[in-house]
Amino acid sequence: MKKLIALGLALCFASFTSASFAAGALPYDEKADAGAELNKALADATAQHKKVLVLFGANWCTDCRELDKSIHGKSAPLIDSKFVVVKVDVGQFDKNLPIANAYGNPIKKGIPAAVVLTADNNLLYATKAGELSNARKMSEQGVYDFFSQVIAAHP
Repeated sequence: MKKLIALGLALCFASFTSASFAAGALPYDEKADAGAELNKALADATAQHKKVLVLFGANWCTDCRELDKSIHGKSAPLIDSKFVVVKVDVGQFDKNLPIANAYGNPIKKGIPAAVVLTADNNLLYATKAGELSNARKMSEQGVYDFFSQVIAAHP
């Protein structure tokens, strides 16, 4: 009986994961060329007179998915008005590491992690102490407050 329940749960999870991925519900494009995406975001930021918000994470990470929900919820108008957002998939901490390292390795204390760049690719801010790694416990208001403080410190 235990094996049957375990099998049922495994199939349910696999189905959910596949359906979510196929529907585009997962926040990180695991096949994206992160370097090209970052370069495009920098160019877009120049044209739009914004900064770039780079979010490092992975689809398996619950906190990454929760942060993504929050930045598309209450924080969306704030984020959209100030940033061009680019998401960088770190896989199992084995993908796109040169990009993370170029900005001080913000992922070393956990993901999701964030950096804020000027449109000419100068680092303004990076999470260094895992500030977002507990995003599922931050609430939408907590995420909004976090980014409001980052924006205030780096106008």
